[in-house]
Amino acid sequence: MTRKQARRRKQGSKRLSFLPRIPLARISGLLVAAAAIALTYQYSGRLLDRPIESITIEGPFQRVSALQIEEAISEELQHGFLSADLGLLRDLVVGLPWIDQATVARRWPNRLHISVTEQSPAACWGESGLLNTRGELFITDARHIPAELPRLSGPEDQAAAVARRYLEIREQLIPMGLDVRRLHLDARGAWDMTLQNGIGVRLGRQNVDKRTALFLEVVAGIVSSRESEIEFVDMRYSNGFTIGWKNGFGAPKEVPQESGEKMVAGRIG
Repeated sequence: MTRKQARRRKQGSKRLSFLPRIPLARISGLLVAAAAIALTYQYSGRLLDRPIESITIEGPFQRVSALQIEEAISEELQHGFLSADLGLLRDLVVGLPWIDQATVARRWPNRLHISVTEQSPAACWGESGLLNTRGELFITDARHIPAELPRLSGPEDQAAAVARRYLEIREQLIPMGLDVRRLHLDARGAWDMTLQNGIGVRLGRQNVDKRTALFLEVVAGIVSSRESEIEFVDMRYSNGFTIGWKNGFGAPKEVPQESGEKMVAGRIG
């Protein structure tokens, strides 16, 4: 038994003898070299992280000035050229009213370059809000509303939905020579709009997509050809629509559907 234990200890010592032996001095040398590299890198970074001496700002500057942008980021400019947080600087610039997008980049050895794009208003929201081309409300209290902008309105949390429907309808009306002047969604979910020629279109709150498609596919063509005779269009019917003629002018009109049903455009008044 004692011989076996001795043999095992001998074999174990043989196995350990195969492990590489690294001199302690070499390990210490490696650690010292790594520390020296780290210190050199840190020291070089401090030397290169010089103060920001100038910034270049590019943009259209129709609603925002370069001075406003510089004031918005003035505190962050106290950091060095390398330590300045470019993401934070960008967020500060984009946070300004009328700024849509911005990029911030370093320019060696001590300059920052900022490029901005201003918002492009596509519609008025409510009394004094402005929507951009993506349907986002970017100004809630504009002092001046361009008269040519269409007016959209509805519950505050439905701005994107109203803008999306407006853009979809307008895209199909423009080739027909028509346009949307106003689109409204009330608190009950009912839609109505006014065309650029003053004709009102009532879509209601049920089957709005279907009624909108019917208006665009059939009724818009009638409106385009006889707009001077029409006062309003009522799409709130299950199988058709009604046209309100000015001064009672016009006769009832039938338009066949592919399904075989008939949509009646009747005279009102």
